[in-house]
Amino acid sequence: MSDELDRLARAMDAATPEPDAEARKAALRLAQENFDRHQETSTGARPTSERAGGARIVKGVLEMLDRIGLKGALVASTGVAVVAAVWVSQNAPLVMPGEIVVTEAVEVDRVEGAGARARDEAELTDENFARGELQTLAPTASDDDIVVEAEPVMEEAAPMQPTAKVQSAERRAIAADQSSGLAAPQSMIAPSVSDSIVIMPEADTEAYANAPENDLKIVTETPVSTFSIDVDTASYGVVRSSLNRGQLPPREAVRVEEMINYFPYTYPAPDGEHPFRPTVTVIPNPWNAGTELLHIGIQGELPAVENRPPLNLVFLIDTSGSMQDATKLPLLKQSFRMMLGELRPEDKVAIVTYAGSAGRVLDPTPAGERAVIEAALDRLEAGGSTAGQAGLQQAYATAAEMADDGEVTRVILATDGDFNVGLSDPEALQDYIADHRDSGTYLSVLGFGRGNLDDATMQALAQNGNGTAAYIDTLSEARKVLVDQLTGALFPIANDVKIQVEFNPAAVAEYRLIGYETRALRREDFNNDAVDAGEIGAGHQVTAIYEIARVGSDGVRTDPLRYGAAPDLTGRAAELGYLKMRFKAPGEDASTLIETPIPTRTNSEVNPEIAFSAAIAGFAQLLRGSAYLGDWGYDDAIALATGARGADPFGYRTEAISLMRLAETMDRR
Repeated sequence: MSDELDRLARAMDAATPEPDAEARKAALRLAQENFDRHQETSTGARPTSERAGGARIVKGVLEMLDRIGLKGALVASTGVAVVAAVWVSQNAPLVMPGEIVVTEAVEVDRVEGAGARARDEAELTDENFARGELQTLAPTASDDDIVVEAEPVMEEAAPMQPTAKVQSAERRAIAADQSSGLAAPQSMIAPSVSDSIVIMPEADTEAYANAPENDLKIVTETPVSTFSIDVDTASYGVVRSSLNRGQLPPREAVRVEEMINYFPYTYPAPDGEHPFRPTVTVIPNPWNAGTELLHIGIQGELPAVENRPPLNLVFLIDTSGSMQDATKLPLLKQSFRMMLGELRPEDKVAIVTYAGSAGRVLDPTPAGERAVIEAALDRLEAGGSTAGQAGLQQAYATAAEMADDGEVTRVILATDGDFNVGLSDPEALQDYIADHRDSGTYLSVLGFGRGNLDDATMQALAQNGNGTAAYIDTLSEARKVLVDQLTGALFPIANDVKIQVEFNPAAVAEYRLIGYETRALRREDFNNDAVDAGEIGAGHQVTAIYEIARVGSDGVRTDPLRYGAAPDLTGRAAELGYLKMRFKAPGEDASTLIETPIPTRTNSEVNPEIAFSAAIAGFAQLLRGSAYLGDWGYDDAIALATGARGADPFGYRTEAISLMRLAETMDRR
């Protein structure tokens, strides 16, 4: 055995090439360029296609075997196995069960000679690894042996992880030997890398915008409730993504109003001078027999599609390094391609990207030139830090160029929400966006991917940019947002829509607004047209639900005041309260008031549309761990939603019931 080891050592010494300073310098320069292009916000070291330590030993052994030939390989194979076993036992990193880590390939120009390439890459890895910049935990082949392809995003697929396909150096060596008539012995074939390896996600740095659950209000103390409407749906998408990954969503990610408003409902259409119509209904509360639900359903008008104004779109696309995941930039590209099919030839599209810096990659282009727009999308690659402020500035400047009288101009920001260059604080971003919304340019935000999803930033942008926020995790969701509901998503019919309900203390003892915690307004904000609020798009529905307890009912949770005076409301005892709404027509500064009394009667036959919205409200509260549901649980939500599912032409309600079943299985609280 010692003779074989001595022979192996001499062969390895003979195979070691002389240093080549110029080749090493060139390789270092190219690697640094690739490192800069792929650098992102992660605090850990960045990946590389090379391993430190063992990978270089294996590469050196393979080069040696090439030199000594087949006969020498047969003699040395036993020694190689012994050396490899000793090295692995001392140096192998600890990997948890089921953990597989793969890194992206770093493009390095080929250097003449296999030995020179092995030497230069080994030296390159040593220096960068010592600086803490590049690392990997999985054995890979040389730079010209690696092919990395993003797997296509499939519609209706379960949440995916990106994959890497690797053609190993060993397999290529075997193929070369076979082509020359030589059969490689099994003893010299190293274990091959899997053809489909899951890339581990980045550390979880997600942040969500939410507030504590609305508490119970006593009407005699706080008779008025004021809030901004909300047609965002991002929270439902995040909840679905979490449940489909086998996890309960973070409680702070659940915004009840966005869960309810994810679904289309059939409410009475407007029949008067206003662009939307509110309908108020009172039904028994499914989770508390002593209380009722005051249900407010708003239906926006849907103008004739052929009469819609021309549309100017600026796609503001995050191309930072964190967007490499298959559920981020690749899905984003597919989503925008679908949207292009819904645009008219006279509509215009521009593309602005931001990473280390911002830039316009497509000047304003007629939507009829679809091939040009798609080619610009295809060229986008992820890499760099996240200069969100610069991207917003460039996007708004581009939108200003495109805007014209009678047209709708909108910036659509597609991102995972990570802003780390320029303005990154949600409050600072809120002020920045507020300063620009008066230009008439709307801002919508589309969220992609998980792991570092910054929902708080997305909400700050959408709520202050006269726009909406949605989360896209599948092609089906992209179709819903950007195809099926495109008109409502892009064409506003009412701006700064506010709701105010004044409850009658002679009829209602207590109330609680379900959801809208982040949309609460002060009482005096209702009449202040300078205070921003939400927008309603063409054909949109908006739902708001109060839980109320009538005076003297078993559902009242608080004791009456000993010295409280009974209100004298002669002539108004038939009213539960009074509903007021304010809105601005697009382009106008003064608001219009809508008001109507709320009758005391309760609907004994519950409309399925209203019942389903109540089921979703209960489901969302279960996910938040609400203290107001008593013994009502997931099985009750499933039964209520199933009974009110209706025709469900798009399958949204069926999907929701499936998610309820998943949550029931996972939630053991």
